[in-house]
Amino acid sequence: MSARFDGQGHDDDPCRARGVLAIVGDKWALLIVRHLSGGPRRFSALKRDVEGISQRMLTVTLRDLERDGILTRTVRNVMPPHVEYELTSMGVTLRQAAAPLLEWSIEHLEHIDVARAGYDARKQNPPA
Repeated sequence: MSARFDGQGHDDDPCRARGVLAIVGDKWALLIVRHLSGGPRRFSALKRDVEGISQRMLTVTLRDLERDGILTRTVRNVMPPHVEYELTSMGVTLRQAAAPLLEWSIEHLEHIDVARAGYDARKQNPPA
């Protein structure tokens, strides 16, 4: 499939879209975007609230989201200095687009747990 151009230097190349989807489809990225929906947050608050994320993974994901224009990083010149992260207008639209997926995930957690347990039990005890 070839890319199409819109006459303004933009294309709809699926390979380029995959690169963006790799970032915004990342489980940590969507959780961070979710936690930033309430307004600016400091690194330490995100680390505390995004359960299970390592400091390194949080740093890497925040950098990727900043690079992609999903959030901004602001250094506050107070004592001691601190850094805040906030969704950009594009980040807000990502949050709106991802909200149904996140809600679906929460709504179906129990069903998924049951399905996984059943699958794992069948794999451990295959029929004779």
